[in-house]
Amino acid sequence: MPLNQGHVIVGQGEPITFVCFPEAGVTSVADVLPDGSRVEVALVGRDGMTNSQLLLGCEQASHEALVQIGGGRSLRVEADVFGEFCARHPSANRLFLRFIHALSIQTARTLASNLRDPAAKRLSRWLLMCHDRIDGDEIQLLHEHIGRMLGVRRATVTDTLHVLEGHGALRSKRGRITVRDRPLLEELAGASYGFAETHYCRLIAPFGKAHPAQAALFPTAG
Repeated sequence: MPLNQGHVIVGQGEPITFVCFPEAGVTSVADVLPDGSRVEVALVGRDGMTNSQLLLGCEQASHEALVQIGGGRSLRVEADVFGEFCARHPSANRLFLRFIHALSIQTARTLASNLRDPAAKRLSRWLLMCHDRIDGDEIQLLHEHIGRMLGVRRATVTDTLHVLEGHGALRSKRGRITVRDRPLLEELAGASYGFAETHYCRLIAPFGKAHPAQAALFPTAG
């Protein structure tokens, strides 16, 4: 299936009838609040899958999965086919369960960052996570979309991007953010970035674009 920006793969509360394995792009897993606003709780790209809670026996989506950065395609597997495959291949089932654990670690670190970190650290982390999941260095996304996912005003995103641009970490134009200095962006993100990524590499496989000093902290799955 194509991954078009803005496409809702599954709505919050909808029945789960399939799982998706994105081959490109970035999908936001978001909590939809009663007033209709959304707050992102996790990011998924070619590192994982959407609707993974199906593996835990859940038949209803607890969060919305929204394509944030489009492009490319996703492999879609119907729920019954996926269940039969996992039953026949326990090793694959264990790998998928490891991903669920890795995603829970990412979600927990997102919560901690949202509660403790200033906007510059939070945005730096979010851009690094997107950068890990795309080809190249250009992230095509409007400021208001970023603000909705981070739970901040668009003006806050714009002001913070100007600060990061002033440091030389990125270049920002309307709808287009280019990462210029990845190591510097990691430095600006501080401890908010790297913890979840380390665990993903330990549980599953090397992933992302960390510079060598950071990558050395990421042991491979064994």
